[in-house]
Amino acid sequence: MPHISVAGSIATATHGSGVSNGNLATAVIALEFVDASGNIVSLYKEKDGDLFNGAVVSLGSIGVVTNVTLQLHPTFLVKQFVFENLPVDQLNEHFESILSAGYSVSLFTDWQTDSINEVWIKCKADEQDPVAKGHDFYGAKAATKNMHPIASSSAENCTEQMGVPGPWFERLPHFKMGFTPSSGVELQSEFFVPFEHAIEAMKEVAKLRKEIGPHLMITEIRTIAADDFWMSTAYKRKSVAIHFTWKQETDAVMALLPKIEKALEPFAPRPHWGKLFTIPLEVLETRYERMQDFRNLAHKYDPTGKFKNDFLQTNIFGKA
Repeated sequence: MPHISVAGSIATATHGSGVSNGNLATAVIALEFVDASGNIVSLYKEKDGDLFNGAVVSLGSIGVVTNVTLQLHPTFLVKQFVFENLPVDQLNEHFESILSAGYSVSLFTDWQTDSINEVWIKCKADEQDPVAKGHDFYGAKAATKNMHPIASSSAENCTEQMGVPGPWFERLPHFKMGFTPSSGVELQSEFFVPFEHAIEAMKEVAKLRKEIGPHLMITEIRTIAADDFWMSTAYKRKSVAIHFTWKQETDAVMALLPKIEKALEPFAPRPHWGKLFTIPLEVLETRYERMQDFRNLAHKYDPTGKFKNDFLQTNIFGKA
């Protein structure tokens, strides 16, 4: 979605979609920030290597970002297709092929049936369409109108579909700039598991469908390429994100999250830093091998803890 800032999205390793595409932070090639002493610090991908990899996904703990340089790519056109009711057994058998069917692919499910509600495929306009217009996609039927990820919601706010070509910035987001994204009133959580364990992880979540169903708006499932950022949810592992858009029922959602996290525990899930989770620090430390290095880096630029807050103390640094 286009409704978040560049600095915020890279600081939390947000989003990204596609087996060859990293999260948004992977576009960064230079970073400038003001540290706790008021010094301006500039780091560069080519020159600063590992230090740069530690600083990009900073969770706001090293300073105030004042300048970001992004690697640009030639502009391109995108066509977006939506298919409905993908049989789960087809997904189980052809997972990698399905998630590789376009530049970006998202699966939307409410976990309540033996099918994926919607498959959104975004292809470069000069590439072959995922299937001939009007034909099945692994048993899923081509949508006959523009769709919203939550099927019962109006597609008015969604970007153009039905294979109509448009510039990348009007197709890669699910929602139009200037319109309310998602449902507009929700809670969110997201867990990243290794690509090779995605089907097993989804099966474990599906076992909780009766408990999840009353509180869920929709789940989105997508892939993210591995990267080298110390605190990235895709650090050193190609990942699949299981994202939950919840109704604003905070108590119920917070009670559900430990059950989902336990179901995913065999796959060492990493939670999205900017969304809801309850995984404790002692477990997070086992999921991020460079966490102590990151603490040292934060101390270098903020020795007195000026940028620390309750979230960082709880989930990164530990309470004194």
